Amino acid sequence: MSHNQSPEQEARNRIDGKLEASGWIVQERNRIDWSAADGIAVKEYFTDVGPADYVLFVDKSPVGIIEAKKEEEGHRLTVVEEQSGEYATSKLKYLNNDPLPFVYESTGTLTRFTDHRDPKPRSRPVFSFHRPETFREWLKEERSLRNRLLDIPGLRTEGLHDCQIRAINNLERSFKENHPRALIQMATGSGKTYTAVTFIYRLLKYADAKRVLFLVDTRNLGKQAEQEFMAYTPNDDNRKFTELYNVQRLRSSYMASDSQVCISTIQRLYSILKGEELDEETEETNPAESGWQPKEPLPVVYNEKVPIEQFDFIVIDECHRSIYNLWKQVLDYFDAFLIGLTATPDKRTFGFFNENVVSEYSYEDAVADGVNVGYDVYTIETEITKKGAEIKAREFVDKREKLSRRKRWEQLDEAFTYTGRQLDRDVVNPSQIRNVIRAFRDKLPEIFPGRQEIPKTLIFAKTDSHADDIIQIVREEFGEGNAFCKKVTYKAEEDADSVLSALRNDYNPRIAVTVDMIATGTDVKPLECLLFMRDVKSRNYFEQMKGRGTRVMGYDDLRKVTPSVVSAKTHFVIVDAVGVTKSMKTDSRPLERKKGAPLKDLLAAVTFGAQDEDLYVSLANRLARLDKMITPDEKIVYAEKASGKTINQTIRDLLNAYNPDVIEGRAFEIREIQPDMPQEKASRQAQQELIDVARFTFTGELNEYIENVRRVHEQIIDTVNIDVVTRTEWDKDAVVRADELVRDFREYLEAHKDEITALRIFYNQPYQRRDVTFAMIKEVLERLKLEKPLFAPLRVWQAYEQLEKVNGNSPKKELTALVSLIRRVTEIDPVLTAYDLTVNRNFRDWVFKKQAGTVKFNEEQMQWLRMIKDYIIDNVHMELDDLDYRPFDREGSRSRMYQLFGDEMNSIISELNEALAA
Repeated sequence: MSHNQSPEQEARNRIDGKLEASGWIVQERNRIDWSAADGIAVKEYFTDVGPADYVLFVDKSPVGIIEAKKEEEGHRLTVVEEQSGEYATSKLKYLNNDPLPFVYESTGTLTRFTDHRDPKPRSRPVFSFHRPETFREWLKEERSLRNRLLDIPGLRTEGLHDCQIRAINNLERSFKENHPRALIQMATGSGKTYTAVTFIYRLLKYADAKRVLFLVDTRNLGKQAEQEFMAYTPNDDNRKFTELYNVQRLRSSYMASDSQVCISTIQRLYSILKGEELDEETEETNPAESGWQPKEPLPVVYNEKVPIEQFDFIVIDECHRSIYNLWKQVLDYFDAFLIGLTATPDKRTFGFFNENVVSEYSYEDAVADGVNVGYDVYTIETEITKKGAEIKAREFVDKREKLSRRKRWEQLDEAFTYTGRQLDRDVVNPSQIRNVIRAFRDKLPEIFPGRQEIPKTLIFAKTDSHADDIIQIVREEFGEGNAFCKKVTYKAEEDADSVLSALRNDYNPRIAVTVDMIATGTDVKPLECLLFMRDVKSRNYFEQMKGRGTRVMGYDDLRKVTPSVVSAKTHFVIVDAVGVTKSMKTDSRPLERKKGAPLKDLLAAVTFGAQDEDLYVSLANRLARLDKMITPDEKIVYAEKASGKTINQTIRDLLNAYNPDVIEGRAFEIREIQPDMPQEKASRQAQQELIDVARFTFTGELNEYIENVRRVHEQIIDTVNIDVVTRTEWDKDAVVRADELVRDFREYLEAHKDEITALRIFYNQPYQRRDVTFAMIKEVLERLKLEKPLFAPLRVWQAYEQLEKVNGNSPKKELTALVSLIRRVTEIDPVLTAYDLTVNRNFRDWVFKKQAGTVKFNEEQMQWLRMIKDYIIDNVHMELDDLDYRPFDREGSRSRMYQLFGDEMNSIISELNEALAA
């Protein structure tokens, strides 16, 4: 572009370029050739209010106007709307046209667009111009999309939770008011994806939306979303979603033209827009979890294969991670409504969605509604976790290569002191891992009373190497085989999905160990225990990890994988072995440099074009350390992969990129060749050249080599220091929560004591306890399950155990637990006592009293009395008719009892009912 063009002309040139990229042919008004294309943009076309900058014709009919403005007027585009609107409603010369619906104001850099067919036409920013064929399709429809949104009928609510109903209704109101962005905040486990599939179905069916994008940031989440679409049956049609609409999960750059729902990772979409090949490994991890992002991302440019109007709606799953830096451009590219889904928004998330929060449903709300389960914290502390240890000089230790795990003996030259922080990265203390695992094993009966098997447990480890150590020790300490404890990570040798599936659906594994993958929206409902052996600094990430345990699961489903449970899942337990529940958390991972950024992230940042002095200096520093550690052979391989550069040259290049003397020297050379160039510009160019020299050394292959070579450097295995457990107890917060639960439970029973028969008897007529039947207690249990799932009797029992001494073991059955709890709340029992203990004690007293008189029971009579007593322990009460059923039928039913007790039979049954309920 020559420099003597006016700003207006420069704007027109940019607009011409964008129009042509979008499939329009630009023509002068005196050289129109209608056969050139279906979409023609005619410059300076006359109207009855003067010449319009561009009039857009599709199939020879006028459809739109572009009002061009110079770049400096970008901030005035909304002021110009009146002018462009006049052109749109005017008559074009020679044509008796209706007002034109599609109107743009553009500087060629910024463009705003208004569809005048909308109910309240409002301009919106667009990345570029829409394509001629799009306007043709839009005009075939009688009404615009925003008009059709007004047609969406009321929601049928069967099968939906209150929080889902609220989210969908508010979102649809937001669409009708034409809000471009909306945020749905729903706690993990409250059915965010199901909510999304429901409103997507309604948009396709009732608003005739053409195409919806479901955007995720890891392949794993994409698979899960696809499964949700496949499993979904709407409540107004008995066919599956995928029988009604085409759903495509993108696995390549090919987007089927007939798919109404596209599922894609944001990484894949970025590469499609850039026209680049995607390294599939980048789809495995979520991009926001790496500590570095390029400061100046490679910009997205218009791609005719994926025009800006490709999608009407974009749903962004786990949006708290995918709306920043590089990835924001992908979202800004499309002319679509944006809907964010997240359980854990931060301030930036609210800002991005224009603070239009259509649903706020917190974890606390979800627990209160029984949509999620609550949790308790159990602390395991060991001396070495807290304080670290010292290995004295001259001790023999194992040193282990991290990757190959090859070991060798070596004598330490000097004493080595380490902190708890360094555990499992620089130094491994098997005793520390063993003591945590052993304490966990030994305390399980306290944490999960009455269980025959280990509850499904997930252990969070620091690194792959740490995970392997944990797995071996878990199998050993629990005395189990390979199937019992498995690793789940996206790098796992076994297919991660099959291990995940077994964790969900099979008896084994009971324990899974993960480094990272499972933190991300992965559903494993039967998990009842999370054991943290790594700390987490990001609040969002910690919430995500906790979210693995919050899923509700019904009794029958849970029993399939954990046979000894006696109720639905009531809560989960965080076993904290590293202080994760106490450590300071930041709002979300800072994206700028901080000490301790992983080498992998530094390499990726430089490769992707981040420009930051600290970054280049840090990387040079890390490579200098590496240079001292690696062998001559490894240095040769390095140079081969670095296009001939030695590791020292690479370090020098990195430092030169920000060295003022080197930059000045290079700028001097540039100005010798181009004397007219201003000094400042020459310095900028010089620095950019030096940055490029440093940056282009790094390729995927070299980065991988650096990572692997570094990993080989060793960990010290500390077998010298034996660890001891210093503390195992319920966390103080857990005790406070237990207290609240007991109090709320007591208040609930008080409030309902007059309307539920069993409660009325216990509170008001305790002498009638002999009349309380199985059915009456069952009624109380059913009411609790319906109205207050949090008050599951075994959960309340466990709360009491944290607060006071309890007599007897935690019961196996909910009904007998409930009788004991009612007796405790109504103060019949001064402390919570297992019902079998109460009945056994009362039985002993009754028999003793009887035998002290004239009655002497023989052995067979005593056997029958014990059978009745055991029956009452399980069923609260006994009727005469029960003698016809188990276990009495095997001993001869009521006729045998009559033979043994004669006319006393009936009075003995009623005496026992009364005495045992005392």
